[in-house]
Amino acid sequence: MSSFVTEVLASSGKLEKEDLVSKISKMSRKVEDTKEEVCDMINKRYNEFLPSLQASEDLMLQVDEVSKEMDALKACIETEVQENIHVAVTEFAKLKEQLERNTVIIKMLEHLKEFHSAMEKFNKALVEKKYVDAANNLEKARSSMDSLKSWKTSELPLLTVLGSELTVQRENLIYHLGDEWKRLVIWKLPPTKEPADQMSIQKVELTLTDVGSKDGEPKPPVLLRCILQALAIQGELQHKVKLFSQVLLKYMLKPLVKHASLSVRVSEQQGEGTTLALQCLEASHKEKSAPSQVFSKLHLVLKTLHTHLLDVSIGSKMLSAILGELIWEEMSQCIIHECLVNSIPTDSSELKNYSAVIKETEEFEKALKEMDFLQGDSTDLLKYARNVNCHFASKKCKDVIVAARKLMTSKMHNTVKITPDSKLHLPKLPAPSSGVKLKQAASKEDAVMENSKQLSAWSLHLPACRISESVQQLMELAVSTLCEAVGSSSQSALQLFFTVRNIFQLFYDVVPTYHKENLLKFPHLAAVQHNNCMYLAHHLLTLGHYFRAHLPQPLNEGVATFVDMVPGFRKLGAQCFLTQLNVQKAELLERLSTAHNFCNLDDEDNYIAASKAVRQVIHQLKQLATVWQDVLPVTIYCKAMGNLLNTAITEIISKIMMLEDISSEDGEHLHTLCQTITEEGPLVFIPVVEESKNRKYQEEVPLYVKKWSTFKELVIVLRANLQEIVDRWADAKGPLAVEFSSSEVKSLIRALFQNTERRAAALSKIK
Repeated sequence: MSSFVTEVLASSGKLEKEDLVSKISKMSRKVEDTKEEVCDMINKRYNEFLPSLQASEDLMLQVDEVSKEMDALKACIETEVQENIHVAVTEFAKLKEQLERNTVIIKMLEHLKEFHSAMEKFNKALVEKKYVDAANNLEKARSSMDSLKSWKTSELPLLTVLGSELTVQRENLIYHLGDEWKRLVIWKLPPTKEPADQMSIQKVELTLTDVGSKDGEPKPPVLLRCILQALAIQGELQHKVKLFSQVLLKYMLKPLVKHASLSVRVSEQQGEGTTLALQCLEASHKEKSAPSQVFSKLHLVLKTLHTHLLDVSIGSKMLSAILGELIWEEMSQCIIHECLVNSIPTDSSELKNYSAVIKETEEFEKALKEMDFLQGDSTDLLKYARNVNCHFASKKCKDVIVAARKLMTSKMHNTVKITPDSKLHLPKLPAPSSGVKLKQAASKEDAVMENSKQLSAWSLHLPACRISESVQQLMELAVSTLCEAVGSSSQSALQLFFTVRNIFQLFYDVVPTYHKENLLKFPHLAAVQHNNCMYLAHHLLTLGHYFRAHLPQPLNEGVATFVDMVPGFRKLGAQCFLTQLNVQKAELLERLSTAHNFCNLDDEDNYIAASKAVRQVIHQLKQLATVWQDVLPVTIYCKAMGNLLNTAITEIISKIMMLEDISSEDGEHLHTLCQTITEEGPLVFIPVVEESKNRKYQEEVPLYVKKWSTFKELVIVLRANLQEIVDRWADAKGPLAVEFSSSEVKSLIRALFQNTERRAAALSKIK
């Protein structure tokens, strides 16, 4: 311990080494003496029990003096040593900083040397067309530049100059590589102003030259490999390949898929290279290519590119894999939409032959994987081909909906005759695999329960009428679609079945809207639409039942039914025809409104107006009778014409009953007009073409015209005298009392006859 203190003090230059040692030695001796005396005193005090107070006080003073001397010495040592340590540390830090600065400068000089050396080698390699070496040296120079910029000294003007030089040389290298690429890969494209049609596409050529390659040299040429690797080193390969892929897709691959008449011709010439050119095959007149043809053409193009251009390893990947990633998705979608979609069968009987297309697709993808264009196991292209059942159903459904909509928007006035003997052409289906066998003979109990009265053979037959030809074709389309569902997979059958339901729902929604104006304007079309709806409703009752047992689950468990749509179609047809009837009623009432309420017919103008109104009503009814003849079912026809005629005569009756004064001349005119209606009215009942058969319906006018008997009684009253009127009343038991109330008859008598005793007597008899 003493030697260390002595060394420290000696280095300070302020205390002499010997003086310090002597002082410490003296102090050590004093400490030892004091220690002995203290121990002796303590021993005597506590061990020998001798009083020694005076000695203790002396010892305490001695201890205090020694402590003060030690404190002074300690303070001296700390002051001198700390000052010298601080000075030493400061000097060391300055030396260290200077050393680090020198180290940085040396490293910067080394990087500058590396940069200069790399640029020299780059220029030499570029002149010698050693593009890979040039690209690597340029990368070394860039790395040195990045190292220089990472230090705080990067603000030096020299670094800006070096950075500019590096950028210029990189662009120079890329330009040379691009120029070499253009010499090796030459596109001949149609002018951009020309439309991209089949004729312009025939001008497309791609030439892969082998300039500088030697005989027997493996493909692709060494120069091309160097160019591609140099582009990859500089990070420009992806961009270059992307541009190439876009042109390849637009001008070669997609046209080969879309145009069946296009093919690719590959020609090789020594010293010039390989050329791929599109050409048109005049013998081909198909709109779409078969999958096998498309795959063959695409495989030829990609194989040629792989052999002469893409069989180059770039790092851990092949160049063909890079191109495949860029073009495969778009190319596969083009193949699907332009080729495979059209190859999907339209008939279920052709589905079994589609396995050949699936095999061709698998072989095509296998060939692409061998050339590294594809990496995955299963692509969208192969999935699409394998899922042919679903696509068949989807395509069938789409075609059916399109065909159905075309029928719905076609002309409705082209009609066909439907008779009770007419039957829907349903295919003969095989017996269901699991069905309940019917008993061959009925039991005695069943025989007892059998009703002796049987329904007519025509009970569930559609009455004779005319329907649109398009609706008949629509029903045939629905039947053929359901036939496709029979024997199909469960998913396909469900799609097809609900497509048929969608057809009828589409009819329900589209036809009334699309033909709305015509249905209101033309009575003939309204009648045809009524028949169309009833025809569809009639067949929908049994259509699902006929096919249900032959469809897969869950359709054969009760899902396959159309019965729920029947009320809607019946209501739709009835509403359409009732709307037309209301239009016709409004026209009849409007014509009758021009008759001036049939009053003052002794005035020639009033009589002419009334006569004209009646003639117009008869004319309108006759027109409707002709338009609806042989179109509506007989029952509907008679009810409709009876309803319209009843509307007209009800209006006439109400107008005549409102007259308060009818002169004899007015009565005669009214009788003439009403007689015209009674004579002409039955003639509008001509539901069938054969005149002889219409007589029956003309005789049954009172069955269809509610107010016909009332109108005929009114005609009689208009020409009858008081006695005849009283006789027809017959104490409220005659035919007049059946049609009119007593107050109405009295009102007529007061209007027709003057106030005389005879009139009063007659009125008294009307009770």
